[in-house]
Amino acid sequence: MLKQALGNAWNKGVYGHIGEKLRSCFYVPAIGIHNGQVHSAPRSFFGVEDFLDDNNSRPYTYKKEKKSKNPQKHVSFKQRTEAYMEPFTLDVLISKRFVTASLTHRVTSRQVAVAGTNSKDIKAVLRSRSDIPACLAVGSILAERAREADVYTASYTPRDRDKFEGKIRAVVQSLIDNGIDVKIYLD
Repeated sequence: MLKQALGNAWNKGVYGHIGEKLRSCFYVPAIGIHNGQVHSAPRSFFGVEDFLDDNNSRPYTYKKEKKSKNPQKHVSFKQRTEAYMEPFTLDVLISKRFVTASLTHRVTSRQVAVAGTNSKDIKAVLRSRSDIPACLAVGSILAERAREADVYTASYTPRDRDKFEGKIRAVVQSLIDNGIDVKIYLD
């Protein structure tokens, strides 16, 4: 019987008079819980207004930008244009077993040229894959591949844990000796 009464109310619709507007609502005859009041809800069921963000500006499906902690912080001209003025960065990774170096375009994040001692063409020639001669070979092969891709300049900033000496310096020096102009930023 309750199912039939609810079905009739749902199909025909029950309207309540709230203020001067006539709103669709549903009457719940529960005396103890809701005191027999007429309860109404907004008509939207998964509409756009359900998914607005904090500012009520756009639906949740759009990606929110990261809000800066300090919106008044000034970004210098150099910070805005450096990625376009020096678009290629050198990345050198030296592990216990291998040496890998790559040139990456900053804006598009594409690797333009890659060389490493783990590749087949270098692996067969070298006696050891992680010593200074291996680093020099990686630098010369990377320079050759960079020239094929029309890259003649790059910038290099060592990682925090890396010192610019030894094997890393050998890779960079080999690039410079083979015709790639590398700008080194030491902090």
